[in-house]
Amino acid sequence: MADAVRVLIAADKFKGSLTAVEVARHVAAGLRRGADAAGRPLDVAALPVADGGDGTVDAAVAAGFERREVRVTGPVGAPVTAAYALRGGTAVVEMAEASGLRRLPGGEPAPLTATTYGTGELVRAALDAGARTLVLGIGGSATTDGGAGMLSALGARLLDASGAPVRPGGAALAGLATADLSGLDPRLRDVGLVLASDVDNPLTGPAGAAAVYGPQKGAGADDVALLDAALAHYAAVLDGGALAGTAGAGAAGGLGYGALAGLGAVFRPGIEVILDVLGFAGALADADLVITGEGSLDAQTLRGKAPAGVAAAARARGVPVVAVCGRLTLSTEELSAAGIERAYALTSLERDPSRSMALAGPLLERLAERIAKDRFR
Repeated sequence: MADAVRVLIAADKFKGSLTAVEVARHVAAGLRRGADAAGRPLDVAALPVADGGDGTVDAAVAAGFERREVRVTGPVGAPVTAAYALRGGTAVVEMAEASGLRRLPGGEPAPLTATTYGTGELVRAALDAGARTLVLGIGGSATTDGGAGMLSALGARLLDASGAPVRPGGAALAGLATADLSGLDPRLRDVGLVLASDVDNPLTGPAGAAAVYGPQKGAGADDVALLDAALAHYAAVLDGGALAGTAGAGAAGGLGYGALAGLGAVFRPGIEVILDVLGFAGALADADLVITGEGSLDAQTLRGKAPAGVAAAARARGVPVVAVCGRLTLSTEELSAAGIERAYALTSLERDPSRSMALAGPLLERLAERIAKDRFR
């Protein structure tokens, strides 16, 4: 009897349809049916992945971290229940859990006033739990406050000209007069803080947090101009603007800048950090094939999204990679350059986008059966 084919499923979520855990489950089910039909023994392992944005905590929990929940301040002040993940002395904090778009009541945007205060409370909860290494995954934010709320929750004093704390949100930073970081939680000095992000934007300017991502959070043209100027002023007060142009400073509405300039964080591409934390190298060692993917394989995928990171790591070890996705806009040449032999899209089975999203699970199983037929016959 032939040896079992060892397949590692390391895919991200299909946003709006399936979590990364659900993607892995459906792919595994389809692969097993296809392998059975081909008469090939199969050994399937699942390692759901994320790139620092939505789903990062869930991926860590699926890899064996403990899920911890805490009540924190949501982006507009109302309390929310947010989760972080903990294993040993390592904590994974996902800012979207506390300050993400999905935490906006009724989905109503608040581009000028949304705060990252709850993210700071999550960090503090991780410190209380004994974390010595802290991975801060940032993405999916509702905020453009430069991480000012987070810093305030951790003990910084951001004051206006009258000596009063500046109001929550990015717009109020235009009135910042002094930034006193001496009261920051002293435990932060002994913690390795890694900023995990899939974007490398600077804080301000045409490629900055407000200009690029503000409109996604409900900011109009005037709001973008106001926020960009407020963030530039904030940076000038906080560190003379020294780190405003650093890669990742503009991530998550400038939360990246707050972590870099205020907390001494180190920026790394999100997928690289998460693969390290999840133990991807060990899982890859036994694999004959890796299946990765996300909802849309497009130009953004090539800019540090999870499938590109998975494919790069697998190619370095000589393990072939195929991908599954909801829709595909990359050419065969682009996929090959990224280390992906072939991509299978739901749209090849169902052209209607709304039906494709609604039926993503069953369609994904059919794609996985097709992969098994192509690879194991």
